[in-house]
This record gives sequence, C-alpha cells and structure tokens, in this order.
Amino acid sequence: MDTLSYKTVSANRGTANKEWIVVDAKDAVVGRLASQVAARIRGKHKPNFTPHVDCGDNVIIINAEKIRFTGRKMTDKVYVRHTGYPGGQRFASPRLWLEKHPERVLEHAIRGMLPKNRLGRHLFTNLFVYTGDSHPHAAQQPKEIKF
Repeated sequence: MDTLSYKTVSANRGTANKEWIVVDAKDAVVGRLASQVAARIRGKHKPNFTPHVDCGDNVIIINAEKIRFTGRKMTDKVYVRHTGYPGGQRFASPRLWLEKHPERVLEHAIRGMLPKNRLGRHLFTNLFVYTGDSHPHAAQQPKEIKF
C-alpha cells in the first residue's frame, strides 16, 4: 500500500549543518542582540532544530565595546558575584565592565539565555566576542548578518 509517511527528522552531531556568522554589535541594545544571538547559537532558526543537540551556528561578535543599554541601566544595573569568603559579595555596574572587559557584558547576557546544563555549557563555546572590527576567524569564511 502506498501512503504518505511523515517522519520527524532529528538532527545529530553528524547531520547538523553548522555555519559561521559575524554580527556587528555597534549601537546594538544588549538584551535584544543577546536574545537573537542566543537563538542562533541554539539553532532555533533551523527547520531541523532538535532541543538536545548542538545544531546552532558559531557566532562571532565584533565591536563589543560599542553596545548600549536603554534607560539608566548603564549606571543602575548591578552585576553581583561572590568571592566564596564570608562577606565576599562584590558589585559592579556595566560601565565598570565596559571599561575593563567589554566582551564580558555580552557574554554574560548571552550565557543567561542558554540552557543551564551540559548542553548550554557546550553551546557557549560556539560564541566568540571581540572588541574592535577584526577577528581571527577569517579562515572559516563567516557570513555577515544584520539583526
């Protein structure tokens, strides 16, 4: 009997079609850019998206020092960390992070939008954030994408 057969196709490590893309962060709002990049890294834009497989793209972000926040978040937002010692809670603002390590602002925002498990830690290795216009991944021939 000849009937239509609908089969769900699940991607795996061998069949995942991973690409390299470049995103320019100049004058981009941090949260909006981070959510779009996180979806790209996860692979949600692909028709064969599989939740438990790394089927997303490798994303290169340039000009990380030129991002912006809306409202007063540049001074009012607080990043909290703990040293592990009693009374070791430390606070920092995005302005301080942008002066010392500008790429960490975007990395922190994108990491928070990825799954909190082994897959999320592996997906985070597909993100490359750089200050300035250049990056060392020219051999991968990345495509430039505008969000």
